[in-house]
Amino acid sequence: MSRNSFLFNLVLSTTTEEDFNMAVNYMTEEGYRKLKEELLELESVQRPLITQQIIEARDKGDLSENAEYDAAKEAQGLLELKISQIKSTLASARLIDESQISTHEIQIMNRIKIKNVKTGQIMSYLIVSEIEANLREGKLSVNTPIAQGLLGKKVGEKAQVEVPSGILEFEVLEISL
Repeated sequence: MSRNSFLFNLVLSTTTEEDFNMAVNYMTEEGYRKLKEELLELESVQRPLITQQIIEARDKGDLSENAEYDAAKEAQGLLELKISQIKSTLASARLIDESQISTHEIQIMNRIKIKNVKTGQIMSYLIVSEIEANLREGKLSVNTPIAQGLLGKKVGEKAQVEVPSGILEFEVLEISL
């Protein structure tokens, strides 16, 4: 099975003509839920706070020389941009059917343990969509050079991966859910 074809087998919803007009964002239910919670926080908590800051700054007089007002308006613009981006991401989200994920070979939503052949360093990652990636949490984007080089590999296989600093060789030690 090719790298791209497994993604289509994991998607809960069917692809529509509308999907081809926007970038599709593959996500887990957990990632989708977290993004919805962030959107709710921004709209119900942050937006009213900034609106209140604008009102208070406006009450201080001349708007042409009011730095507080300018700062609050700039913060409002950045907040509205972030809200718009999250809404766009959620609108183009396609949930991954986690019941269809196997551990036969590396694919999105697999937990992997790999060893850098040269240094002997062992690393563990969860391969996730770009939106859910967070290296501090051990979540590696499926679009990174390392993940791309490992997709389709089985336990015991080695992969040479080209990264900005050169070529790294990894051995797959473990694949799990």
